[in-house]
Amino acid sequence: MSVTVWIAARTLNHPNAGGHFWVYLNWAEGLRVNGCDLVWLEPVPPTIPIHEVPEKVASLKNRLKPYGLADCVALCPWTDELFSPVSPAGNIDLEAIAGADLLLNLTYGLPSSVVRRFRRSALLDIDPGLTQVWISKGQMSVPRHDLYFTIGETVGKPGSRFPDCGLEWQHTPPCVALDRWPVHPAPAGAPFTTVSNWYIDEWVEDADGWYRNDKRSGYLPFLELPKHTSQALELALCLKADEEEWDLLPGRGWGLRNAWEVTSTPWDYQRYIHGSKGEFSCVKPSCIRLQNAWISDRTLCYLASGKPAVVQHTGASRFLPDSEGLFRFRDLDEAARCLKMAAEDYEHHSRLARALAEKHFDARKVVKRVLERALA
Repeated sequence: MSVTVWIAARTLNHPNAGGHFWVYLNWAEGLRVNGCDLVWLEPVPPTIPIHEVPEKVASLKNRLKPYGLADCVALCPWTDELFSPVSPAGNIDLEAIAGADLLLNLTYGLPSSVVRRFRRSALLDIDPGLTQVWISKGQMSVPRHDLYFTIGETVGKPGSRFPDCGLEWQHTPPCVALDRWPVHPAPAGAPFTTVSNWYIDEWVEDADGWYRNDKRSGYLPFLELPKHTSQALELALCLKADEEEWDLLPGRGWGLRNAWEVTSTPWDYQRYIHGSKGEFSCVKPSCIRLQNAWISDRTLCYLASGKPAVVQHTGASRFLPDSEGLFRFRDLDEAARCLKMAAEDYEHHSRLARALAEKHFDARKVVKRVLERALA
């Protein structure tokens, strides 16, 4: 008898963010290869006018269609307030929850009235450290779940730099659907790349006060990196046409692409990563301050594709290497050395990258373990 799992995603407000979509799709693929019947649950934000809901859902189904999930969409309210938009035809009704075995919630703040309908519910924290800070400061309200999973190795552990909010957190690695992300050799002359938002109006408070928590702030100490490496570096960023970065970054030696143009769909995003030599990426300042041992779902897509990844160090890890397929740097000089090592023995590190994805992040294995714990 198959297990029915509803995966709660949040993509209606991000129709042009192919990478954001893969955050949820990798988990969805892991559920399907484990034999689960799947429903893709989307809360409808109050910022979307009711008359725009059908168009947003049609766009979502278009993105899901190549993966066989276009007929698996259900909608729910954003809050516990009465919700009665005109639901587009063909969506799964919320009454079908009665036959579901598990809710896997990657959106955090689903209405408690929806979460309570499920026989079993599991929250999956993909923003370790920040999630706990937001909850502890009352900036996020999370309904009660049966289990709480997190991709952060230090969440709820002795010596952690942030509270556990009185919840029992169980660690799970993030995952990547290996069948969807095969090894793809890099074209000649391809750069090390990444895809990211640049400006986000996000501020975080710690013992030293408030600090800005966006990718731009994370990259500032490394703006001169192109002068210290022979490797081509390119950023695909979500930038408006008049942003000064269109002049600033190329002036420092960075290649620059418009993420909304080159990675707007899931398949465009995959094509962009496959066309890269590897990944180079800095992290938001919170990852450094909180030491959450975080690794990006995007980085996993590079690794699975056989692309070495050079990313900023986010804390001690039980299984993340520092210089074998995955390189983790702390400062500008170390970033340059990591790029050099990755390039000088590229084929070796490409194999190690894929092997790392297979050993620790294979969606089939990761999701199986989550299901075993969630349904026990």
